Amino acid sequence: MQITETVNEGLRREFKIVIAANDLDERLTGKLTEMAPRVHLRGFRPGKAPVAHLKKTYGKSMMGEVVEEAVSQSSQQAIKDNELKPAFPPRVDLVSELQQVVDGTADLEFTVKVDLMPEFELADIGSLKVERLTAEVTDEEVEEAVKRLAEQARTYSMRQGGAEDGDVLVIDFTGRIDGEEFEYGKATDFNLTIGSHQLIPGFEDQLKGAKAGEDRVVKAPFPADYPNEKLAGKDAEFEVKVKEVKQPDELIVDDEMAKRFGVDSLSSLKERVRDQLKNDFGRASRLHLKRRILDALDAAHNFSLPPTMVEGEFEGIWKQVQAEMAREGKSAADEGKTDEELKQEYHDIAERRVRLGLVLARIGEQNGIVVQPDEVQRAIAARARQFPGQEAQVFDFYASNQQAMNEVRAPIFEDKVVDFIAELAEVTDRTVDRETLFLDPDEAAEKLDGKAEPEKKEKKAKKAKKEE
Repeated sequence: MQITETVNEGLRREFKIVIAANDLDERLTGKLTEMAPRVHLRGFRPGKAPVAHLKKTYGKSMMGEVVEEAVSQSSQQAIKDNELKPAFPPRVDLVSELQQVVDGTADLEFTVKVDLMPEFELADIGSLKVERLTAEVTDEEVEEAVKRLAEQARTYSMRQGGAEDGDVLVIDFTGRIDGEEFEYGKATDFNLTIGSHQLIPGFEDQLKGAKAGEDRVVKAPFPADYPNEKLAGKDAEFEVKVKEVKQPDELIVDDEMAKRFGVDSLSSLKERVRDQLKNDFGRASRLHLKRRILDALDAAHNFSLPPTMVEGEFEGIWKQVQAEMAREGKSAADEGKTDEELKQEYHDIAERRVRLGLVLARIGEQNGIVVQPDEVQRAIAARARQFPGQEAQVFDFYASNQQAMNEVRAPIFEDKVVDFIAELAEVTDRTVDRETLFLDPDEAAEKLDGKAEPEKKEKKAKKAKKEE
């Protein structure tokens, strides 16, 4: 066996490996000799068939297994002899014609490409300086939230006259385009609030003044940008039967209203609402802190990255971006860029993701941060609850799909490492208003500092992935 290094550039290594045909034949003979005592062939006593005869009978079928083992063993030998730390399993490309190798008429020649794990020093986590956005829950925000709850609990009474803004109509309707009913254009006992803009523009306006028991014909066009292309821009006609017209009762925020939410008084409801708002504010604050920690880590580390890892990440991102642009009917030119410029921007994002992934993994490894099985199960259970009636299928899917399981584990691990860093880093709180706190981290950075965060372009890729 001959192993020759042909490429030594950065984190990429390539080797040419040649295994002589007679070496493969010796390996095949050894396998056949080992199996001979267990073989029963007609015309021979059990276990007495000569190896030469076994080679004629099983040689070609077994040579494939011999070649596979030879490739695997020699690839690992090249890695071991050169003391390499691969980032991925090595990629093997055959040079020889496989059939000739199996037939024993050619040596086995192939190349092995190896991407190495980068060697880098972690930055001092304690020296990282990051900013955390915070906001105080005001009394006015609590009052507004309680009022929204009261709106949800508002009672209604039957109206004797015609429908007005804010009234709820219980209707049946059937929609047609050019006299033909269309998909999802029909409903029974539909609750429609006048002024809520639940349905297409113009529909609700034509029901003002309607009374219980009245039939009306509503004519309204679908918007040109309606998601269903078959309906977009089409004129529709709806036969509407008004079954009930209900007017909202006076909105009273008091202890009786609070009891509808399972608390004994309005003051208790306000405290519960305040606590919920604090939790919401805390989650938003943590999201901004996490982004700033990742930005600080990215700025503090600069090292070479495994090419295959970066390209794999970029291909995934670029595929999602292209799908999103196709859905929106846009191109790179709409952003004032060429395809190559846009690709480079997303390639930079791929490099950032890979770099941060390696840094977080190293921090987690050095500090014994692990994801426990029960944490993964809780996350899967949360996903299963999103599919009522299909929970068992969701659990089965993850149990039988290791890649999907890893996709659940990865963000849990990332969050645990980020929380660990937050405890050691120098964190400075910055008080902002509620509106800013609930902005996307990119938009908040642009508003506060006049510039966007490094991953602003990634939102489109994330959106496409979420939709998938």
